[in-house]
Amino acid sequence: MAPITRKSILLLFSITALLAISNFGSAHGKGKLRTYKPCKELVLYFHDIIYNGKNAANATSAIVAAPEGANLTILAGQFHFGNIAVFDDPITLDNNLHSKPVGRAQGLYFYDTKNTYTAWLGFTFSLNSTDYEGTINFIGADPLMRKVRDISVVGGTGDFFMHRGIATIMTDSYEGDVYFRLRVDIKFYDCW
Repeated sequence: MAPITRKSILLLFSITALLAISNFGSAHGKGKLRTYKPCKELVLYFHDIIYNGKNAANATSAIVAAPEGANLTILAGQFHFGNIAVFDDPITLDNNLHSKPVGRAQGLYFYDTKNTYTAWLGFTFSLNSTDYEGTINFIGADPLMRKVRDISVVGGTGDFFMHRGIATIMTDSYEGDVYFRLRVDIKFYDCW
């Protein structure tokens, strides 16, 4: 019998590792991603009206920080880089700004890229209706030039206690730099 050498152990280990990796892919649906079914789904809209110096009665958001020398009533620069806005927007069940609100979207967004329209979002849906009561917390990057974007649902309270999942957001409408409406398709994958 041949003596076991360091090379033969290394060769045996390498072959075992390669077999394990190849079997892992075949054991999990031949390379297909595992799909999960949401435990709860919601579709809501929120409407953001940026204060522009003339619309104080209707504004639901305001620029609170801007690059040096910029105006706090006009988004700065070509891609608004450096602007930070806070908001307290109405949430509706449909895309009509004048529909009865079912809650408020409250949080902030800031423009964080110099060469395209991209924002970072951190906000809460605070719902208080006959169907749902509680909060849903969101966080993530929003590459505005993409038609469909995903952000993380990181938790909640009330009817959404400890819920987690994904929110697919789409710009449903916009009017220049003053108004935009987002459709938020929320899929919870972790419901308590």
